[in-house]
Amino acid sequence: MDSNEYPDKELKEIVEWDYNDFAGLMEYVEELWKYPQYFNKFHHNKTNKTRYEISTGGWSGNEDIIDAMMENAMFWSICWLSSRRGGHYVFEVKDKSVKQGL
Repeated sequence: MDSNEYPDKELKEIVEWDYNDFAGLMEYVEELWKYPQYFNKFHHNKTNKTRYEISTGGWSGNEDIIDAMMENAMFWSICWLSSRRGGHYVFEVKDKSVKQGL
């Protein structure tokens, strides 16, 4: 990130992230996310998936991260579950040990 903690170069990485590692993508996004109290994850042992419930908190950098995730068409089509007004998003990602089924 730049000196203002704004994710400029990182956005391109998110857009181009390999579809075989969506769990890694979410770990990367979590590191970048400003306001970590709005980045929640819940692991489900039975399904070997993690659900992410995240909110942008109104910060434009977080909103740009979401836009980059949306531009990663494979990620968005497989992992996006829902979104609602106010910048709230829900994703579900298979664990790293489980190959993404396409």
